[in-house]
Amino acid sequence: MKRLAGLSALAVIISSTSGCGWLWGEHGYFRDRGNDYLDARQTAPMEVPADIQATKRLDPLLPIPRNVADSNADKSFSVPRPQRLEAVADSSTYTLQRSAGSSWILAQTPPAEAWPVAHQFFENNGFRIVDDRPTTGEFSTAWQPLDQLAGALAERLKGSAQNPSDEVRVHVRIEPGVARNSSEIYLSSVERPAGSSADVAFPSRPAANGMDAALVDQMLASLTRDAEKGGSVSLVAARDYDAPSRVSLSEDGSGNPVLTVGADLDRAWSSVGRALDHGQWRVEDVNRSLGLYYINLAEKPGNPEDNKPGFFGRLFGHTPSKEELEARAERYQVRLSKVGDGVEVTVEKNINTVAPADVARRVLSVIQDNLG
Repeated sequence: MKRLAGLSALAVIISSTSGCGWLWGEHGYFRDRGNDYLDARQTAPMEVPADIQATKRLDPLLPIPRNVADSNADKSFSVPRPQRLEAVADSSTYTLQRSAGSSWILAQTPPAEAWPVAHQFFENNGFRIVDDRPTTGEFSTAWQPLDQLAGALAERLKGSAQNPSDEVRVHVRIEPGVARNSSEIYLSSVERPAGSSADVAFPSRPAANGMDAALVDQMLASLTRDAEKGGSVSLVAARDYDAPSRVSLSEDGSGNPVLTVGADLDRAWSSVGRALDHGQWRVEDVNRSLGLYYINLAEKPGNPEDNKPGFFGRLFGHTPSKEELEARAERYQVRLSKVGDGVEVTVEKNINTVAPADVARRVLSVIQDNLG
């Protein structure tokens, strides 16, 4: 019966496109009513009978403006489309953050995209990168006198340095932000007298000094300009960022599949999340503090609307209800746990139950294929 109803509806659609004036004509059922308001006329206001004492004044609910009901109006007039809105999201892609005197950059992009643009900023300004560690999201520059840097940046840093003739070295660290697909860029600089061979260690946390602040300000301005111009991202650098040094799929003592990732927890969280985004299923929720990704194997990745049937699927088939979608859901959670120098990734049905071995191996294999 449902198929017959669908065919009947399709017949109506086909007939309506074959010149049926009773449907689409000037007086048809589906005629354009866009200009009907031009023929509207104001009726006499409601009056309260004389023998009734009105307790409230009756005002028109939907009064028609005088200049609308105009018999001289052109019935063929069409309302112009609104002006196109200009996208301004890029102007806030990078923002300055401050706390306890130190500053850093918050990027509304995943770490894999923030890494290459930060790398490029330092290369474009004359810094020589000597310690490049994309697996941990860090890189450092060589000891250099300020005169070797780009002119505008060199002059700005000289005004913030303890001594303009000193040599400077910078360490950059990129971490996943609190919000998903965001990142935080931290800079630390150290100085030493020109000609010295002393190896000055970077501070464990960014210091609140003028050199760091000047670097952050210059980098923020540069990244913002590039974003407004539609700057590109190096896919090679993005691919290498936080790629684990080693990834292996094995089993624990109980025979449950375990994926071991050679990275710290922040890097592993970022790379596993990116691998799941490129996977076959939808990530419904995340809990960073518990190290959990919640996935639904019955739904495709992306927008939940993408999982709904199309027009003809709804016409000839069956649109599942919310209850049916819940009934067919296959929900699991991917857990990241710090173990030694690496991170173990496991799949659970819930906090008390591990996933079946075949399901866990299938999910972990997809993550492994998409890492790096």
